[in-house]
Amino acid sequence: MKTRKILLIDDERDFGILMKNFFSQKNCEVYHAQTLAEGMKLLEQEKPDVIFLDNNLPDGLGWGKTEYILVNYPLSQLNLISAYHVPKTSASSFRILEKPLVLEEINKMFE
Repeated sequence: MKTRKILLIDDERDFGILMKNFFSQKNCEVYHAQTLAEGMKLLEQEKPDVIFLDNNLPDGLGWGKTEYILVNYPLSQLNLISAYHVPKTSASSFRILEKPLVLEEINKMFE
């Protein structure tokens, strides 16, 4: 079974630790960026299979990078996450998840 690469772009340190532990148990390589700029750099370097992109980051809105990611990384599964101000969209090419995330929902992605 191929090891999946997960990129988490979220400024909450504790959330990052929780997600890293969760995905590591699923035999995934996990990369965590706490800013949008750092996340975009890791995206280019690692070309992850799955991306969890927080909408509200210290240096910008994740929502503003969704089109770029979808066009340039079409094989990556994009998940936009937000605790508030969740944008509405009819796009079927990515998911919008509200915090707090339910780990059972994320677990279904790996079944």
